[in-house]
Amino acid sequence: MINDIKADAERKMKKSLEALHSAFNKIRTGRAHPAILDSVVVNYYGQETPLKQIASVNVEDNRTLMVAPWEKNLVPTIEKAIMTSDLGLNPSTSGDVIRVPMPMLTEETRKEMVKQAKADAEHGRVSIRNARRDANSMIKDLLKEKEISEDDQRRGEDEVQKLTDKYIAEVDKMLKAKEEDLMAV
Repeated sequence: MINDIKADAERKMKKSLEALHSAFNKIRTGRAHPAILDSVVVNYYGQETPLKQIASVNVEDNRTLMVAPWEKNLVPTIEKAIMTSDLGLNPSTSGDVIRVPMPMLTEETRKEMVKQAKADAEHGRVSIRNARRDANSMIKDLLKEKEISEDDQRRGEDEVQKLTDKYIAEVDKMLKAKEEDLMAV
């Protein structure tokens, strides 16, 4: 039973890391990366469709993304969707291709993005701690039901704490890497 609780807690902690990873992908670093446009949705024949489902997004050079729609009539719609997204990007169309230059980040913008990354990391830590709290309360419930001994309870809580420490260390490592990436000029 304790192993099931531990496995469930670990699954929740992994999901927290995945959510943090996708949040970090949305924070642009000044370098072109296709994941920056993952949050852009386009009105495709009346349906809100993710950009990556109707166009290919490639890195043209270090500071430019190239978006190639699969249907040529979508070029103005995609360009408008990128402009109206909250990413602060200005696409330009040249024929059938949309180029999205990444603006240079100022020192102030970099610091704001580091703050955002720290806030996202803290959300990740909180959700990992919530998974620990849920697992520990389930273990305590098992003790109350007299399905496990106090030694099993302590052992289970120690194992859950080790998992928590491991995943929080992973969050810290991801944050450090993102900060270095953001502050690199």
